[in-house]
Amino acid sequence: MKKVLLSLLVITAFQVNAQKYLTKSGTIDFLSKAPLETIEGVNKSVAALVDAQTGSLDFIVQIKSFVFDRQLLQEHFNENYMESTKFPKATFKGNIENMKSINLTKDGEYDAITSGKLTIHGVTKDVKQKGKLLVKGGKIVLISNFSVLLADYNISIPGAVKDKISKDVKVNVKCTLDPIK
Repeated sequence: MKKVLLSLLVITAFQVNAQKYLTKSGTIDFLSKAPLETIEGVNKSVAALVDAQTGSLDFIVQIKSFVFDRQLLQEHFNENYMESTKFPKATFKGNIENMKSINLTKDGEYDAITSGKLTIHGVTKDVKQKGKLLVKGGKIVLISNFSVLLADYNISIPGAVKDKISKDVKVNVKCTLDPIK
């Protein structure tokens, strides 16, 4: 009896783990295109977790991991705008609403609808966003493009540079997740 119970526990644990996908090297980039300057930042160390059984979706983004083409931009981003010492990370906790319509055992491209709570700069907002979920060779790729209004997250733009920074920042997400074994 003990062997049967232990076998069931091992099988159940394996099935639960096989239902989750993880990355610690996803990419998020953003673009601030204003009349006087275009600013781009890239973060290639985004952590993301998907629970295929429940549709749960979590992201953690370390703000200081964004890289810019000019060091001064990176310093201003961290010190003046994102205050990354005070607010070191951005997070998303939500769900893929239509997870049941996505077949993770069949390679293909699927429309995905996510909803949840996005926290940036210490401010949390309810968000709903469309994206794509690609299945290829047992891995999943999450792709989404959306805009963030800086004012919604209490990110201030000083008057001296208001023409250099867009109030609306374009965000692109691409994360390849592997099954947890």
